[in-house]
Amino acid sequence: MANRARRAFPRIRFRGILDDVPPSTPRSRAQTAALLLSAPTLRPACGGSGGTSANATPSTAASGPGGGRATLAGCAVFPADNPWNRDVSGDPVDARSEAYIASIGGGKFLHPDFGSDPTFGIPWTNVPGSQPRVPVSFDFDDESDPGPYPIPPDAPIEAGGDQHVLVVDRDACKLYEMFDSNRSGGGWHAGSGAVFDLRSNALRPDGWTSADAAGLPVLPGLVRRDEVLGGEIRHALRFTVRRTQRGYIHPATHFASSDSDPSLPPMGLRLRLKSSYDLSRFSGPARVILVALQRYGMFVADNGSDWFISGETNTAWNDSDLEPLKTVPGSAFEVVKADDIRR
Repeated sequence: MANRARRAFPRIRFRGILDDVPPSTPRSRAQTAALLLSAPTLRPACGGSGGTSANATPSTAASGPGGGRATLAGCAVFPADNPWNRDVSGDPVDARSEAYIASIGGGKFLHPDFGSDPTFGIPWTNVPGSQPRVPVSFDFDDESDPGPYPIPPDAPIEAGGDQHVLVVDRDACKLYEMFDSNRSGGGWHAGSGAVFDLRSNALRPDGWTSADAAGLPVLPGLVRRDEVLGGEIRHALRFTVRRTQRGYIHPATHFASSDSDPSLPPMGLRLRLKSSYDLSRFSGPARVILVALQRYGMFVADNGSDWFISGETNTAWNDSDLEPLKTVPGSAFEVVKADDIRR
């Protein structure tokens, strides 16, 4: 089992805070942990991705296999009662909501961490059940699901420091995700890896990471273009904040901070856009995304730039459609009443 320092600090994001700062050179694990401990307020944002979307079978939020839920490659994304699928628009506000929002930055603005540039967003692909399984080794093997994984040799790798690889086995309805991924011989090597059964509500073991710092799945929280074009996103989204506290709330299972400041958001904290926030000036994709944020909210999933919401890599994104999202202030959000913080 990993020691506490190793388990607490598995990763930091490597892209700069400003839009025009390119991905920096990935650091070693020891350097990463040292940087986090010595300068917790200077964590860069999560990286982008390489290539265009490789989805052979589109995701959809329409009725069908998902019974009105989002689907990935024909698989319903988790059971209907899963936290990702729960409408939280009527939930009470957490007592610490104002403190959490202030720590993230009420005067800062929402930012889509995806767009037409193929080096932004996170790519994913799907494979049939017959896809050959290949060996995978991990730096954090004690908190990773062991291989082999059905990862094709040409699977798209996210550009930048995170280097996520996300693959859906569309026949078994299982999601395979890796962080810090590199091809290695006839297989792969990664920092960490996790397998999620899309038909189950099972969480990672408490204290375990995944391909994401919070121990959450990555792909279910991405903004996907076909859902947006379909007019509705029916699940919570994923976003990053610059500073988090040493704690997590289910469905998250892992923290990535040494900071005990109770005003900082724990991993897995769920925010939603206030119902009072006027959406009349928004249309098209921006409005679809904002409506989803009012209904389903978004989970704190990783350390990164404040208010950066994640989406899939897809060169077909129209950046003009996404630009209005950058006018939504952090003060327009509130925190959904949270369960106990686990440490």
